[in-house]
Amino acid sequence: MKYMLLIYAGAADAADRCDYEEWVAYDKALRDAGVLVSGYALKDLITATTVRVGPGGERTVTTDGPFAETREVLGGYDVIDVPDLDAALEWAARCPGSRDGGSVVVRPVAEFEG
Repeated sequence: MKYMLLIYAGAADAADRCDYEEWVAYDKALRDAGVLVSGYALKDLITATTVRVGPGGERTVTTDGPFAETREVLGGYDVIDVPDLDAALEWAARCPGSRDGGSVVVRPVAEFEG
C-alpha cells in the first residue's frame, strides 16, 4: 500500500541538527529497500503561492509570500510503497525530518480504479 510521508520542518529558529548527508543516507535507504515511489523536497516557503477557486470557477484568492512564520512548514514529501501502516511509521521515524522539532505526517494514498 502506498503512503505519503509529509515532512514538516520545525520552527525557523529551531536548531536544525540534520545535515545533508543524513538526508542523502535516508533517500538511499528508501531506494535500496525498493519502497520509494517518488519524493521531492520543496523550495523555501517564500516561493509558495496559494490559489483558491470559488463556486463559479473564478479565482478568488491568490496569495504570494512572504508568509508569517508558523511553527511548522511543509518541506517535502516521499511516497512509499510498503506492506502496512506499521512499516510506513517505521520509515517516518527514520526520516531526519522527524527530529529536532520537525514531524512527519503519514497518510495512506487513495487509489481509484477506473
